[in-house]
Amino acid sequence: MRNILLTLTYCGRNLHGWQIQSNALTVQEVFQNALFQIIGERPDIKGCSRTDSGVHANMYCVSLKLSHPITNDHLMLAMNRYLPDDVAVLSVVDVPDDFHARYSCKGKEYVYKVWNSRVRNPFLNGLALHYRYDMDVEMLNREAQAFVGSYDFTSFCTLDKREKGDFTRTVQYFRVERDGDLVTFTVAADGFLYNMVRIMVGTLLAISQGRIPQGSLPDIIAAEDRGRAGGTAPACGLYLNKVFY
Repeated sequence: MRNILLTLTYCGRNLHGWQIQSNALTVQEVFQNALFQIIGERPDIKGCSRTDSGVHANMYCVSLKLSHPITNDHLMLAMNRYLPDDVAVLSVVDVPDDFHARYSCKGKEYVYKVWNSRVRNPFLNGLALHYRYDMDVEMLNREAQAFVGSYDFTSFCTLDKREKGDFTRTVQYFRVERDGDLVTFTVAADGFLYNMVRIMVGTLLAISQGRIPQGSLPDIIAAEDRGRAGGTAPACGLYLNKVFY
């Protein structure tokens, strides 16, 4: 029995998040189906994160214990044969017995993509938020620095049964950058609450529109009140970009 780590990438446009659901196709389901085709069993698998319907991943990690004699390289090639075109395995490596894709994680980086143009980009349909209005990226980058540090991020969390206990997270960096009409919001932290990145982006877009005053983020964070922050940005622009171990 060996413990292995598989690194995936996937487009979430036609998938309903990671975790198996009874009425929708998910990444975990297609992953387990492909694995069954290869080894004839469904071992317990550990995903590094929960991603919602329509969210993408440039890097998603899965760990599992495997007794099958297949080599790591052959497993990677076989998985990519049986997985749908939306999902690919980038690598398969051995890891220590106590490694866990979720609990061994030290942090994650997310990217949120915005196509900032009056005209939509058909090639980014479902892959970025189309935002038609003027956007001062330098101002938003300055505003976003208020997120950096250790805070209770209750104001930036959709409260449901998923979230319990301490809502304090440490944000290492937050950047807002433009490349032509594509604006990217990049944030890294030791952990994220449910919808945290999408609410952060939604709040920055509300600042961009003047619906929330510039300089308000410290007060919104301190309020620990979801009603003080902006809306939740659509899932289509969100990517789990890196997982740190």
